[in-house]
Amino acid sequence: MWDERYAVDEYVYGMTPNAFLAEHAGLLSGPVLSVAEGEGRNAAYLASLGLDVLGVDSSAVGLAKAHKLAALKGVAIRTEVADMATYRPPEGAFGAVVSIFAHMPGHVRRRLHGLVAQSLRPGGIILLEAYQKRQLTRDTGGPSELDMLMASSEIEQEFPNFDVLMSREIERDVIEGKFHTGPACVVQFIARRK
Repeated sequence: MWDERYAVDEYVYGMTPNAFLAEHAGLLSGPVLSVAEGEGRNAAYLASLGLDVLGVDSSAVGLAKAHKLAALKGVAIRTEVADMATYRPPEGAFGAVVSIFAHMPGHVRRRLHGLVAQSLRPGGIILLEAYQKRQLTRDTGGPSELDMLMASSEIEQEFPNFDVLMSREIERDVIEGKFHTGPACVVQFIARRK
């Protein structure tokens, strides 16, 4: 499904970074792991800030576009094609992990978040934005399955050995390509590994 979605000339989620990520990028140190990176808009942006970035996604088509976007912006990124249901990031390897609209079934997300927590060095930052459960009734983006949407309380439980810097559910306009456009209910979460 993702290869098919990305197999067009346009960048379906846009070429600019997620606004929440851009607002808080100063908290991040490298190397950065970006899960479900897609077409590279966030990885290319972080690389433009001088960070070493590894973008991981299940779509080889999306990651090929990510390299094109990075080249267009005059930066280099690293990528890895991997199924999030089986992906195992190396322990203690990252200064930050970024998860922007990385929606997957709850059991897959919980497994991945446990491994992501271990992949961060002490003091490392997890930064996440995702559609919350109230988004289900809107047609402005996000999955149509409740289990793939998130709640701030769930995310807090999935990162137990972290100091929470921000955990909130808000409404904001998300304008990120043709699939994420309009008023949206989102979860925003930033935490630091103890």
